[in-house]
This record gives sequence, structure tokens and C-alpha cells, in this order.
Amino acid sequence: MTKTGKAIVSTRAEDLGAGTTKHYTNPALVLAFDGASIAVSAVTTKLQRVVTLRANTESAQAAAHEAVAAEENELPALLAFMTSYTAFVKATFGNTPTVLADFGLAPKKAPTPPSPAAKVAAAAKRKATRVARGTTGPKKKLSVKGNVTGVQITPVTAPDAAASGPQPSPQPAANGTPAAPANGGSPPAHG
Repeated sequence: MTKTGKAIVSTRAEDLGAGTTKHYTNPALVLAFDGASIAVSAVTTKLQRVVTLRANTESAQAAAHEAVAAEENELPALLAFMTSYTAFVKATFGNTPTVLADFGLAPKKAPTPPSPAAKVAAAAKRKATRVARGTTGPKKKLSVKGNVTGVQITPVTAPDAAASGPQPSPQPAANGTPAAPANGGSPPAHG
């Protein structure tokens, strides 16, 4: 496992403390460095404080990760429970503002009816939308019929290479009249 910068500092402080305790056995001994004088016991205390701070931080981070994971695992089911319980409370106590306030819930607001001007505007907007979309009601749709009066068949000729082959016999059309011959001739007359 790779140590981060703060973990490396903590390990260095631990090593410095161990070396200090080993080589400066008298805790009352005063060391002079960096323009100051400090007792060996104070040196080891400060070094141990670096180690303690890092250990506390790592412990707190691990606890925070565990707490976040627990919340992510349990919260969805608990939120569903809260939603159900809220619905139960509202169903039990109705729209009583004082009781609902005890649960931290607001009463359901009564719908305000639209003003006459708003109703007229809405009706005009609905009508304009239907006209723009070309929508009709079911009864009007039944009265709409196609205006097809007849069907014209356009012959399709094959390329010259295929024209020299055998000609297919004419098939009757769907309406019972024989189809036009493939060679472009006119269909036989009925007698």
C-alpha cells in the first residue's frame, strides 16, 4: 500500500520519537536547536502528537466512510417508510391544521377555482390548439371519408433484355377486372 504524504510524516515522527527515546534517555535533558532550547520530554510529546493527530484523522475518516455507506444502504427504505407514514398520518387526521403541524406537515391547500376570465382564456386556447393540430372528436372523425372515385393502373415495362422472354399471363385485378397486359396493350373488353 502506498502511503500518502501525511502518513509518511506520521511514520517519520514515530521514527524520530523512537530514536529520541533511545538516544536521549534523560527526559529532562534540554536540547538546543533552531535557535531554541527544548526538553527531550517536550520533543517526544510533540512528535507523539503528530502521530496521534494522523491516527485520529484516519479513524474519523474510516468512521465517516462507514457512516456514509450505512446511510446509502438504509436511507432508501427509510424514505419509503416515511412517505407511507406521512400518508397514514394525513389519512388519519385529515386536513386538521393544528394536528398536522404537530407532525411538521402542512394541510392540503384547497384548490382555488379559476376566474371567469381564466376559463374563457383556457377555452379559447384549447380551441386554437385543436384547429392548429387539426384534431377532431370521435363523431366528426366517423363522418370523414376518402374521396377516391377510381384507380388508374400505370403499366410497368421491363427492360429490353427481359422483353424477349416469355410474357406472363394477365392476372385479374382485385376488383374482378382483368389487369392490363404487360406489353402495354389495352385490356380485353367485357361482353
